[in-house]
Amino acid sequence: MTPDDPPGTTVTLCRDPRAFTELAPEWGRLHRACGAATPFQSHAWLDSWWRSYGAEGRLRVVLARRDGRLIGAAPLMLVHRPMPLLVPLGGAISDYGDLVVDDGQADRALRALSHGLERAARGAVVDLREVRPGAVAERLYEQWAGPRARLDDSVCMELPAVPVEDLVRRMPAARAQRARSKLRRLDALGIAAATVAADAVPDAVDRLLRLHELQWRGRGVNVEHLRPRFREHLVRAVTRMTADDEATLTEFRMDGEVVAVGLTLRAGRMSGGYLYGADPVLRERKADVATMLLAQDARQAAGHGLAVLSLLRGSEPYKNHWRPEPVTSGRLLLARPALEPLLRMHESRARMRDRAAEVVRTRLPAAREWRGRLNDWRAEGTAVRTAGPASRGG
Repeated sequence: MTPDDPPGTTVTLCRDPRAFTELAPEWGRLHRACGAATPFQSHAWLDSWWRSYGAEGRLRVVLARRDGRLIGAAPLMLVHRPMPLLVPLGGAISDYGDLVVDDGQADRALRALSHGLERAARGAVVDLREVRPGAVAERLYEQWAGPRARLDDSVCMELPAVPVEDLVRRMPAARAQRARSKLRRLDALGIAAATVAADAVPDAVDRLLRLHELQWRGRGVNVEHLRPRFREHLVRAVTRMTADDEATLTEFRMDGEVVAVGLTLRAGRMSGGYLYGADPVLRERKADVATMLLAQDARQAAGHGLAVLSLLRGSEPYKNHWRPEPVTSGRLLLARPALEPLLRMHESRARMRDRAAEVVRTRLPAAREWRGRLNDWRAEGTAVRTAGPASRGG
């Protein structure tokens, strides 16, 4: 504790991965006490992510305690790209980044975390990405005394967490009629949904990833989803999250065969469909996969009494059919006064990259096509390496 810390509060910096792993019980209590928390701040997700993606010596987790009880945490790591930055654990495979505080101790925890971050970031800029509106990090940003900057990050689409029948009633009449027709088609095909128990998660994850690769083959799959480290992360995290009722794997069967698997994550007031895999046979049978998954996610979110059903990152056209609200996440930059030139340089670089990406997206469609082809080529190589020599012949 220093004279700047709130009275009765201690602030420490955890740099030992083993000590971070041992925080699981008290982190779990803290995560449940934070109404703004997303699934990507659960200990199961972050600890597993670190095991797959972390770099030795880079862990930086700021912990705030009152009378020994954990009341706030900032899960970060140190990177050099190309300047020293403190960034959230979870990386690009996490849709939201944030801090975690006990709502009953929020003001005290935020003051403590602010002081702890200032000390932890002596030579680095804090770069908090994918911060959802209303997040804990937004409150810390507002009270930060040093240089700061805010940029827009990804767009996520959100719906109210109500049964699919209520979502259909929100649509214009013609679109609602089409949605009901798609739901009737799913019933006619006899597709049955079943949740996966925690002890069956590893096999279900394998089926999900196999179907995910199959559905995206030739259409620019995310290569990271094919890597062994991603599979290992999902198995570890989802097994724990399923046992804690923070995740649900759902298998969809048609004619006795698993034709799709969807992964839903939840925490705080929200739930979101994170990843799915679907056999192309579903489209051949004229089953609308997006409608099937959304109907199941809506049932689960409503059943858990949540407020928000997030479609997570991306504004793909199929999402807009349901009239979701687009919600733009923020990118929050913080620094000590002495590092303001470094912060402004980083801010400028980020804005230039955003502008360049927007030009490619809106004016150079051929570049997107070539990127998709490159991803397919990389995916083929990754799939071969993952499968091993016995699968190379076909």
